Amino acid sequence: MSFQTEHIEKFQNLGVALSPENIDQIRLSANGGNTILFVYPPADEEAYIKEARTRYPDAAFIDVRQLLIQSIQQPGWADFEAYYRAYKSQPEVIFMDEAEEGSLFCHIISSIREAIKAGKLPILIRTGALYGTGIDNVNIMQHPDVMRFDQPLIVFYPAVFKSESELDFLGVKPASKYRCKLVC
Repeated sequence: MSFQTEHIEKFQNLGVALSPENIDQIRLSANGGNTILFVYPPADEEAYIKEARTRYPDAAFIDVRQLLIQSIQQPGWADFEAYYRAYKSQPEVIFMDEAEEGSLFCHIISSIREAIKAGKLPILIRTGALYGTGIDNVNIMQHPDVMRFDQPLIVFYPAVFKSESELDFLGVKPASKYRCKLVC
C-alpha cells in the first residue's frame, strides 16, 4: 500500500476514534487506558508528523526528542555524562526517575499535563528518542494522570508488525499494546 493511501486510512481511523461518540470507547478497548497508539513505519515518521500538524493544528505536539535534550542540558553535559556512566546499565534510573524533576519522564508527563490544562489534544511525537532510556510506552500510558484525563493521549509510534500479533518499536524492540487503542 502506498504512503498516500495508507496515511489517509490511518488518519481517518484516528478521526473516528477521536469523534465524540467514540471517545468513551477508547477506555473500553484500552483496558482502562486513555491512550491511542498511532502506529506507522519508522521511515515515514516525518511525513506522518507533517500530516498530523496539518490535520490537528490546535493540538499540542510534544516532541520527545526536544524533551530528551532538555533533560540532558538541565544538569549540564559534564554532570549528565558522569551520571550516565555511573548508571549506563540502568538507564531508567537516569531518565525515568519520577522524583527527579528534571528527568525525561517528568518532562513528558509535565508536558502532557500542560497540554490538557490548556484544553489541547496532547500528541507525543518523535518517540523513537525513548529507545535506550528505559522508558516504555506503557510507563507513560499507565501514569495515573494520563489515565484520568478527559482528553486521550495520542502517541505517534514508529513500529513494525513482525507478525499479526507482534508489534516491534522501531522494528527492534517488542512493544506493549496494553492500556492503549491501536490505530495502525
